[in-house]
Amino acid sequence: MRPMRRARAAACAVFVECLRISMASNPALPFGDTEIVPRRRILGWARNRGESPGPRSGKRGQVSDSSSADGRGVAPGGAAHPRRRAYGRRIAAALSVVVVGAALSCWFLLPNGAHPAAAQSAPPPAPPVTVSHPLEHEVVEWDDYTGQFAAVEYVELRARVSGYLTEIHFEDGQIVKKGDLLFVIDPRPFEAELRQAEANLERDKAQVWRADLDLKRYADLAKKSYAPQQQYEQARATSLAAAATVKADEAALAQAKLNVEFTRIVAPVGGRISRHMVSLGNLVVGGSTNTTTLLTTIVSLDPIYVNFDMSERDYLAYERAVAAGQLKSTRDSTVPVQAQLTDERAWKHEGHMDFVDNQINRGSGTIRARAVFPNASMFLTPGQFVRVRVPGSDPYKAILIPDAAVVTDQSRKIVMAVNADGTVVPKVIRPGPRYHGLRIVRAGLTAADTILIDGLLRARPGGKVTPQPGKIALDPAAD
Repeated sequence: MRPMRRARAAACAVFVECLRISMASNPALPFGDTEIVPRRRILGWARNRGESPGPRSGKRGQVSDSSSADGRGVAPGGAAHPRRRAYGRRIAAALSVVVVGAALSCWFLLPNGAHPAAAQSAPPPAPPVTVSHPLEHEVVEWDDYTGQFAAVEYVELRARVSGYLTEIHFEDGQIVKKGDLLFVIDPRPFEAELRQAEANLERDKAQVWRADLDLKRYADLAKKSYAPQQQYEQARATSLAAAATVKADEAALAQAKLNVEFTRIVAPVGGRISRHMVSLGNLVVGGSTNTTTLLTTIVSLDPIYVNFDMSERDYLAYERAVAAGQLKSTRDSTVPVQAQLTDERAWKHEGHMDFVDNQINRGSGTIRARAVFPNASMFLTPGQFVRVRVPGSDPYKAILIPDAAVVTDQSRKIVMAVNADGTVVPKVIRPGPRYHGLRIVRAGLTAADTILIDGLLRARPGGKVTPQPGKIALDPAAD
């Protein structure tokens, strides 16, 4: 097609150039036998043929009687000269060929030989677009939050007695069970204190035995008035003091036994242990003060908590829905919760609500909530950030469309609908949250509508389009 157009354009250019040259070389245009020819060209013809231009008058610029009075060089009797008529006919024929050829070339340059007016008045074809009915599907709206895993049990192991660390019975980061031996502090000083407490108890028990004998003796003498009452009372006080000393010795003995037991530090809970903070041979400071030495930490892994904060507005919306009977209470442990790790696309982890705090934080305007998840594989780790979602509605039928079909017009959201005759009609909608890669439409569309899902740039409100069927499908991995 392009070579043919180039040939036609070249032919038209040749004809136009011939026309231009002819007009440039012939300033007088012929019109049949009444051609107007300049006088100087008539004189040139006469010289070339050896003819005399005719007698001149006495004044300059006048011609003889053989020429016309108006100086146009016509023959006597008003007829044009035969040679001039032949020349004019040849020029007229050449110009006619040029004009006809230019007209034909311009005609053939038009596409498909159409008439210019017809080509301009023909409307453009309707652009093709992809359309589909909105997807109607049963959904549950979820509210997303950012949470963080936390251990159900977290323990900081500190020594209860002071001494030198002599044994470590675990590998850093391993899983330990409740009651496993972890550290041993040198027990010899505490064993010596235990033996000393046992000896003190035996000695004070002997003192009690002697004090009891003296009390019994003075009691008999006092009844017979052989001993003063004062001595009897003194013997009774000595016996009571000896008995109290024995009780103190028993308590000291129990404490000594505890100190010996505290030299062996065992795991109070099962879970994953951290690294040891103190190496062998270091002095460990024990006791109940804040200056005690931290040995290591243990966190439980199964089950595991997820703590997250919800805004006061969300919390109030839940309370309103619960009061209206539309939702279960978030304080009910049967409310399901789903979790998604940062590198996951699907909600793989299922749990349930475990706790909602009793007051809203005044500084942040949020309330703390907690969910619990099983973690038998111990894959989930305390401290990890996680996305959690809580159901915000009961299951219901919803209208779903792709986000690509929604157009923003200032504060409104619009969807381009297509009628049966292919006319584009804008419809204002009220969008909701996303669900499996699609957008929930709360109002403005029905399942019977036909909307434009691809080719928005080729469609205009009120214009015509050529609909081509498409399909809207869910993508569970998109959320």
